[in-house]
Amino acid sequence: MSKIVVMGGSRGIGLETVKVLLEKGHQVTAFSRSSLDFGDGNPNFRHVAGDACNQTDVCAVIEPNEVVVQTLGVPLNLKLLTGPIDLFSKSTRILIDAMENSNVRRLISVTGFGAGRSFQSINCFQKIPFQICFGVAYRDKSIQESLIKNSSLDWTIIRPGILTNQKLSKPYTIRLHPSEWRNGIISRSAVADFIASAVDDPKMVGAEPVLAN
Repeated sequence: MSKIVVMGGSRGIGLETVKVLLEKGHQVTAFSRSSLDFGDGNPNFRHVAGDACNQTDVCAVIEPNEVVVQTLGVPLNLKLLTGPIDLFSKSTRILIDAMENSNVRRLISVTGFGAGRSFQSINCFQKIPFQICFGVAYRDKSIQESLIKNSSLDWTIIRPGILTNQKLSKPYTIRLHPSEWRNGIISRSAVADFIASAVDDPKMVGAEPVLAN
């Protein structure tokens, strides 16, 4: 079993990932700014409070671990439309530096459908509303993806489609090849399930799957 830190592990995909990883017997650290009342005394779980954009906080939480799962997000407010948003790129620069200096190799990062190369797979009728609603955040996510790809890490970039809070229902669709990429609906629990499966899967190193049913 691996020692894994989940950046942004107090809510959403991050919290769901913490739950699945613990079920599989991993030692899990949830790193987040917000508090987390979770774990029920599980000896394999701990919560560390910190800021993903603070180098000291990130370096301290990375060093004891073997795998990093990055599941950061921004709140749905006016800033999503107007910006500026640099959370994804700023935190990723700090994270990559911390991982490389600590010799922690494995990074699984959740961005989203529409980031990086997947933007070209958005339906032409959806591109304009997508850019209006999410363009500011996803431009920063695209920078984030570029930073990861240009690092020396063993990375996987996961791009989920439209997220729901439904319970896990298998099978969900893993679209590995760009010709297969398209938007769709996927539950946060399904994304978490895939993250857990990718932790020890060498075939996922250097992969950038889209998850959408």
